[in-house]
This record gives sequence, C-alpha cells and structure tokens, in this order.
Amino acid sequence: MSSKKINKLHRKQTHTKQRKVEPDASSSLTSNIILEMISFNEKSFLRVENIPIDDILEKCDKQSINWINVDGLADTGLINKIGQHFNLHYLLLEDVMNTDQRPKLDEYDDHIFLTMKMLYRMGGDEIDYEHISFVLGKDFLLSFQEKEGDIFNYLRERIKIDTGVFRKRGADYLLYRLVDTIVDSYYTILENVGYKVEALEENISQDPAIEDFREIQELKKEFIYLRKVVYPLREALNKLIKNESGFIEPQTLKYYSDVYDHVIHLIDSLDTYKDLTSTLMDLYMNTINYKMNEVMKLLTIITTIFIPLSFIVGIYGMNFDNLPELHWQYGYFYVLIGMGAIVGSMIFYFRYKKWF
Repeated sequence: MSSKKINKLHRKQTHTKQRKVEPDASSSLTSNIILEMISFNEKSFLRVENIPIDDILEKCDKQSINWINVDGLADTGLINKIGQHFNLHYLLLEDVMNTDQRPKLDEYDDHIFLTMKMLYRMGGDEIDYEHISFVLGKDFLLSFQEKEGDIFNYLRERIKIDTGVFRKRGADYLLYRLVDTIVDSYYTILENVGYKVEALEENISQDPAIEDFREIQELKKEFIYLRKVVYPLREALNKLIKNESGFIEPQTLKYYSDVYDHVIHLIDSLDTYKDLTSTLMDLYMNTINYKMNEVMKLLTIITTIFIPLSFIVGIYGMNFDNLPELHWQYGYFYVLIGMGAIVGSMIFYFRYKKWF
C-alpha cells in the first residue's frame, strides 16, 4: 500500500468511528496477556508491569520515551484500546493481529508501522518463531508480540542502568536496537543451520542413510521459511532508511543502514546454504548410486567366479554310466584342485584389473 493511500485512510479514520479488530480464527494466539511499559529520558526511568492498560496509558509521559510492550494478541479489546489512544488505523491493528503477515513497513501521518518475525533456536534442531510488530511515534514505541518472552532483556537492563546512549536518544534509536537484536538472532539461527549442513555433508560422504535424506528435506523447508522472513525485511528496511516519513533522526539513519547491510549479508548466506543443500542432495544420490554400483559389482564378480564351477558340477552331475573320471582313484581331489585353481586365477585377474 502506498504512503499516499495510507495517509488518506488515516485522515478518514480521524473523522469516522474506529473499526474494531476481530481476531483471526486461523491463528493460534496465546491467551496469556502480559503488559509492560518502560518510560525513560536522560534523567528518569520508570518500569511498570502487569497493571491495567488504562493505568499504563495514564503513566505515559510526553517528556519521555514510552515503550509499551504487549505479549499475547488474544485480547482484541486491549489492542483496540491501545489503537484508540494512539490513533492507530484499524488496518494497522489487523496487521498486528495477523500472525501470517509478511515483514513490511507502512508509513502513516504520525507514526510508522513495522512487522517482522522473531526466531528462536529451540531444543535440538527445531526453530521456533513469533510474529512481532512495532509502531513508532515521536515519543512512543509500541511492540506487540505473539508469544510470551523475548530476547530484549539485555536492552531493558541497559536502559535501566543508563549505559550507552539509550537515555539520550529518541524512540527511533530504541526501535533500531530492537530490530538489530532480532536480526542478530537470525545470524545465530543461520550459523546453527550451517553447522547442520556441514555435519550432513560429512555423514553423507562416509555412510549415507535415509535419515540424512529426511534431514535434507527438513533443511530445504527451513530455508524456504527463512527466505520468506528475510527477503521482505530487506524491502522494509530499504524503505525505512529512505526516511520519507521523517520519523528517523539523521544521526540514527546510519544505524538502520548497518542493519540493512546485515540483512543483505544474511540473504547472501541463505542463498549459499540453499545451493549447498541442493549439492547435498546430489551428493546423497550420487553416493547411494555409487554404493549400489559397488554392491552390484561385487555380486557380479561372485556370480562370474561361480559360473565355471557350476559348469564343472553340471558336467559331473549328468546321468551317464561312461564318465572316465568317475573311475579315477583321486579324480574327486583333482576336480577340487582344478576348481580352486580357477577361482584363484579369476580373483587374481579381477584384482589385477582393479575391479574390486
């Protein structure tokens, strides 16, 4: 949606009753709602948790940066109340509730909206993810998370103890730090996937198994999802660093450009790992075919060795009375020695030809 169209919708909202947002029936939203607000400036810090949303909104200070975080998207009444207080368009609130929404950036008259995915590496090789949305205004930042818990505790502590430049910067710098933390977590996920690719390559080279084939298929699915997460984010950040809305301070733009560069690097790494995964599939199939050919070659050699022995046994298994060798005193042993000589000579010849 273009910026002009969004602005038009936003102006329409200010003259009409705001439409209520209904939850998406297809999405699985956690019913546990956790509210938190951090209000800070260069001289003060306030953090409140798990109090009614009306009390949180009353504590918002125009002289401070107000970060309101909502864990859980099941309470549409609460989200609508936040939307009314900050004059958010109902289309924006629908995007907050839609957990299948692709990463994107929308610009409004007095705020910008960014939605993306937050990834976690769970136990084993499982990747968990959640939908997260940000609304950035001049003196506030709203964050809506699909599930309880996040990776921002380190940033909360830094704001509290007043380290770095957090207290001296605006809400745009806070948004940068949150987005940068999420993008950094992508590196951890991708690094673990890279280790998995390397381990698979080693396993396939030594002893390929059907489990390796299944893991390759799972890797392909992971890369498809990661591409859906990272590629649209590049477009959103590219739109953000153009700063047509003017919500990003000039001294903060360079930080967003750095995050954009990280996303480009992630995309390059994803493409590389995707190609490696395709190569793993080719390696798996070639290794399986090679092992099958080796087995067939061994069976062919064994069959070839026993063909002359079967021929000899066939001759002496014929029902004729006049077989001169039957009356030899040592004829049985002569035949065994001859059969052994044939086997030995054939094995020597096959080894000489390097057939096995």
